[in-house]
Order: sequence, then structure tokens, then C-alpha cells
Amino acid sequence: MIVGGVLLGLAVLVGAAVAFQPGDKQAPKPTPAASPAKGVQPAPAPATTDKPTDSKQPAKDPAPAPSKYVLDYTVKRIDGVEQKLGDYKGKVVLIVNVASKCGNTKQYAGLEKLYQEKKDAGLVILGFPANNFGGQEPGTNREISEFCSSKFSVTFPMFEKISVKGDDAHALYKQLAAQPEAVGGEPDWNFAKYLVDRDGNAVAHYKAKTKPDDAELVKKIDELLAAKK
Repeated sequence: MIVGGVLLGLAVLVGAAVAFQPGDKQAPKPTPAASPAKGVQPAPAPATTDKPTDSKQPAKDPAPAPSKYVLDYTVKRIDGVEQKLGDYKGKVVLIVNVASKCGNTKQYAGLEKLYQEKKDAGLVILGFPANNFGGQEPGTNREISEFCSSKFSVTFPMFEKISVKGDDAHALYKQLAAQPEAVGGEPDWNFAKYLVDRDGNAVAHYKAKTKPDDAELVKKIDELLAAKK
């Protein structure tokens, strides 16, 4: 009896030890997410940018074309007297940038001849000394005037030395440069020529190598002279 009681006690102890295992602990329940406070709205979702962006910019208006009327200036003659170019309206005007030490300087003689032949019909030639090309007009206005008179007997109007090209160009030449190529553009060298009709509008541009007796130039001058006002 004693032995049976001991064995029964040992069985009870073993069963209890087997029933108690550390891994059998109950896992903690997950903590529920906190609900937003009463009266507080959840933050809105970020806005989407699914719409295509129009990259086209509105077209800009084109710059207005420069006026062809080029006699709206007052300039100084080579003797310092102010001259309104508008006074020449009604005549055919040939504007020439001139120089005293250029291979084209001999064109002075041809220009004076052309002037003498057609001034009574309404042609006037305007000479503008300039030092823009090769430094070939280094003289003062007085020296230029004496040179033109003594060497070529120039009688057509001559004006004070100006710049005819670049940022410091006279406004007259900036306007001529802004014209379409057949009518204007910057002078290519000394003795470039711009022809202006009786209304004061620039109508033709001739390169520096075009001589005063060039057939095409003379023909155009005659056509403009024939257009009486």
C-alpha cells in the first residue's frame, strides 16, 4: 500500500511538470489602432497631377517692320551747320559713306560727275565720312572737307564724320541697316550706296564696289527721277 501511494504521487508530479511548459504562454493580443479624436477630420490625400501640362507658350507678336522713310533726322553738315534731311524730300537721294584713304576713294570723282549730270533733274548725293572700315577716314571734318574740295572738286552736300556700323552707328544708318537686304542692311565697306525715292523711302542698296556710273544704278536713278511728284 505504501509503495502504491508513492508511485501515485510521483505520477501526479510528472504530469504537472509536463503540463507546465514556457512556450505555452499566451501571446499578447495586438493593440487596436487608435481611433481619431472625436471631431477631427483625417488629413486629405495629396492631390494627383495626372492632367497633362500644356507646354505651348502664346505666340509673340512679330516686331514691327522698320519704317522705310529715312529722312526724319537732323544732321550737321561738314561745316557744322545743322541740316534737316527732310528738306531733301521731293528729290531722289543717294546716301554714301565715304573715306579719304580707301581704294574706293576715287569714286568721289564719279559721284561728283553723276551729281552734276542729274542734280537739275532732282538728284542729290549726301556724303557721310566714316572711319569704320580699316581706319581709312582718320582726318578731322576740316581736313576731310579740304581733301574733297582740292582733290575731287566735290560740290554735293558733305556731312560731319559719323559711325555707320555697330552699336555706335548713327540712327540714320541703324535704320538703313534694319531694312530688308535688297533695300538696306549694314554697309559692307566705304562707298556703300543707299537710294531713296522722292517720298523719302529707302528703295535700293548697292555694295561699295558698285561704281557711280554702274548701269543698273543709273537706270534705277533715272526711273526714280521720272516719277515726278
